[in-house]
Amino acid sequence: MLPLICALALSACAVGPDFKQPEAPNTSSYTETPLAKKLATAPGVPGGTDQEFVEGADIGAQWWGLYKSPELDALIKRALEQNPNLGAADAALRAAQENVNAQIGGQYFPAIGVGANAIRQKQPSAVYGMNYGSDTYNLYNATVNVTYKLDVFGGARRAVEGARAQAEVAQFQLEGAYLSLTANVVTSAVKEAALRAQMQATEEILKAQTNLAEVTEKQLIIGTVSRVDVTSQRTLVSNSQVDLFNYERNLAFARNQLAVLVGEIPSNANIAKFDLANLHLPEKLPLSVPSSLVRQRPDVRAAEAQLKAQNAFVGVATANLLPQFNITGSIGAAALTSSGLFGPNSALWSLGGGILQPLFQGGALLAQRRGAIANYELAAFQYQATVLNAFQEVANALRALETGAQALKAASDAERYAYETLDLVQQQYKLGTASYLAVLYYQNQYQQAKVKSVAAQATRFSDTAALFAALGGGWWNREGPAFKPKDIANKDQNETSGTN
Repeated sequence: MLPLICALALSACAVGPDFKQPEAPNTSSYTETPLAKKLATAPGVPGGTDQEFVEGADIGAQWWGLYKSPELDALIKRALEQNPNLGAADAALRAAQENVNAQIGGQYFPAIGVGANAIRQKQPSAVYGMNYGSDTYNLYNATVNVTYKLDVFGGARRAVEGARAQAEVAQFQLEGAYLSLTANVVTSAVKEAALRAQMQATEEILKAQTNLAEVTEKQLIIGTVSRVDVTSQRTLVSNSQVDLFNYERNLAFARNQLAVLVGEIPSNANIAKFDLANLHLPEKLPLSVPSSLVRQRPDVRAAEAQLKAQNAFVGVATANLLPQFNITGSIGAAALTSSGLFGPNSALWSLGGGILQPLFQGGALLAQRRGAIANYELAAFQYQATVLNAFQEVANALRALETGAQALKAASDAERYAYETLDLVQQQYKLGTASYLAVLYYQNQYQQAKVKSVAAQATRFSDTAALFAALGGGWWNREGPAFKPKDIANKDQNETSGTN
């Protein structure tokens, strides 16, 4: 009988709206104006190789392998095993999944419990209308109790639906943490390499400036330059030293950040040193069709799952306004002696059904339903904002790659021309055919051009990583979980086996 009742209850329709997946934006392009299929090149410098967009191409799960850096691959592997934020996201997912199991067990199945007790009590005979003393006796009983809530209007199914959707939210938040971590490791490694290159360039410039300062001081002795020329050159040397100290500080910060990303204390991390020249710029850049972006981005999928959860909770709040049906039953035995507890005359049982229609609760149930509807609308707006942000990030990444390639070509040319000019002016200065002010001016030009060129090189590597991240990072092609948790629970917190 009970299985039939369960089947009938579960076959009934559920109140509240059924969730409909939002449609993907109707667009065929990410950017306002068409993109160049092939990007500008700057031969001979890191990050200056050919790059082109491949429309409709899929993204590999380990896209960072395209940089062809064993050190980077090893660093990301460490981060995926040890990063605490990724571990926290995985734990949140497992908690959400267990909440689904709890909801299924609590909503779909009857609650069955076994109880037993022994009582010694005294009852006055006057309670039964008799005029003699009191009776003292023992009472033993054992029962099996069953309670089942019929899901006539689908409130239980909506509650489970909402729990499953929240587990999906946690799942995609984990994928988002995975994507963010891998992208941050790549961009931080590129930043470390760029700072190292800028520091090296500044050291070379500082060495040249120091040599020129020594030449200028000798010329002051023989009277071919003024004291102002010497102090101006020494000022330039000191400013370059300040720049060098700033690069050293920022490089230390970048390495500390990498250490934290891999879940290590900076003093114990043993992070590899990165060099832009040893990083390979991916030549083929996959460009997913716009309609597939909402299925690839973890943040969009999480926002959609949140929308699904809030939709289900509207159904739960609606079902709470309608009659509630319950079936209860118990079977057991009662006796005055423990030996008679299982005798033929000790059996007892009960079976009952109930219905409750909420009439007045101070408007609480109606307010809860209105609140659930408002939360659904909130989730809908948040979903729209997340989709818009996703398309913005892809559009930004594409334009950054296009303009970054052009900027690197220009910066590389500027560095080469500035170096050639400085070299010519320095030779002329030593021969006495150029003024010191000319040397000073072209030294500054070359220093700025060199640092800008290194920054432009790093930008191309970082912008490439940003595109992979903006398109979703290829998590759907990964084999295995995003994180493999380790047992860190205290031994006293281990679960005991049971049937609850």
